[in-house]
Amino acid sequence: MIEFFFDCSSPWTYLAFRNIQPLAAELGEAISWRPVLVGGIFNSVNKGIYAAREDMASPKNRYMLKDVRDSAREAGLTITFPPRVFPVNSVKAMRGCLWIAQDATAKSHYLAFVEAVFATYFSRDEDISQDEVLSAICSQVGISADAFLAGITRPDIKDQLKANTEEAIRRGAFGSPTFFVDDDMYFGNDRLPLVHSAVLRARG
Repeated sequence: MIEFFFDCSSPWTYLAFRNIQPLAAELGEAISWRPVLVGGIFNSVNKGIYAAREDMASPKNRYMLKDVRDSAREAGLTITFPPRVFPVNSVKAMRGCLWIAQDATAKSHYLAFVEAVFATYFSRDEDISQDEVLSAICSQVGISADAFLAGITRPDIKDQLKANTEEAIRRGAFGSPTFFVDDDMYFGNDRLPLVHSAVLRARG
């Protein structure tokens, strides 16, 4: 099984979300979707990311923006980065991922919801921290918006997001997307070939 620790506020995670699905299908491996709050990871073990983002006109950041666009084109995506609201507070969306996974009537729409959250933020530049935006996404993918908004306030859902984030940190994560094959960690969309190799190696 491939564990995928993710936060929908990251463009690289959008790319990885798209790219890991055909990779896992090719390998016949399941993906364990593990929502986290990447801001919690940054605040704990990667505070330097904030300083690195202060000057988006620096040569490195200009190249990073080009790299996002180039990678998006290869994945058949349209990514506008950075969006108008950046960084975005993704806590409600990530709690929503956890609630959907547990809800009997909503869980079949899990991947459609995650895809729609990414697209809403990175392709349409809408603020996914807002209840009305998340409600519209729910309606788009066939989930009850009222049940969703109630579900993300549940203490167990809040606790699970915190636990996932703390687990990711404990296992060595410093951002999103982070993958594990057993306890072998890989970070970033560009490490998916190594994830592929790790799965084959783990099979012996």
